[in-house]
Amino acid sequence: MTGRPNGQWFDSLPSCETQVPCSQGMHTLRWEAGSLRLPTHSDPEAELVLAALGGDKAGCIELAEAWGRHTADLSVLAIGPRGPADEVAVTWDDVAAAAAQAGYGAAPVAPGLRPGARRGPGPLRPAGLPASVPAAVAARRRQEEEELNRARQRRSDMLSLLALGYGFQVRLIAQVSAAHADRPDDRARPALVAAIAGRLAPVAEAWLGIDPDQVVVSLHHGPGWGSAELTGHGPERRLRVALPAGWLADVWACGLALVGRHLVVAVQQPGWPDARVLGLRAPGAVPEPLDVHASSGDVPHWEI
Repeated sequence: MTGRPNGQWFDSLPSCETQVPCSQGMHTLRWEAGSLRLPTHSDPEAELVLAALGGDKAGCIELAEAWGRHTADLSVLAIGPRGPADEVAVTWDDVAAAAAQAGYGAAPVAPGLRPGARRGPGPLRPAGLPASVPAAVAARRRQEEEELNRARQRRSDMLSLLALGYGFQVRLIAQVSAAHADRPDDRARPALVAAIAGRLAPVAEAWLGIDPDQVVVSLHHGPGWGSAELTGHGPERRLRVALPAGWLADVWACGLALVGRHLVVAVQQPGWPDARVLGLRAPGAVPEPLDVHASSGDVPHWEI
């Protein structure tokens, strides 16, 4: 019995779209089959070339670039929502206000340059430093400015991605977990365990009525889906669950974690709106194959 699906994790998710600020209006941004799409922009690559030559970069293009920068970023797992009830509400007004407070517009600032600073030939000297400043000091100042600009851009990226709404937030979490699912290294493992625990705990509470603090998660490696068992009594009661890192993308992000009083531990055949999953009726039980059907929505609701 395998815990990996016979297709792609995103096969169980419908497309998702929203309106985003771009140029002087609002454009459609769509997620479909694991990728962002810009239906209003017929040739995004050509627009990037024009932007590199000094033209303005469209808001949709900036969002697509921000998305691409963070599809393997483990910090997304900590920032994103734990479930539908855990709303992370960020508006485009919040994004614009944060950009204005940082001292630049919506467009990222080139590393090492202040807003409005001139890019030209010769060694780069941080804006505002006279030529008499020693090279070592100038280099240190330049490094500080670069680090500050990276932090600003990261904050701008995160706010913009959160402003896309719950459906996109869930899909980004799925892409990050999928990027680390097959071979989680020592750096990724704690973040993946915490991410699964934070999202499994409320599901376990709905499944068994167990306190979320009594859910203990570990990563499962190798064949099979993992394990789930109840141990102890009273205050010492624990639900101990071992799941593969891919559970976040294959199951949770697709809205499949709890279906018909079954904890879904793996997807055998992903699909939309019909899929086949493995569900546990109770801890310690043998998982049952279940054919499930979804209703529409950014994150669908499934029934047996």
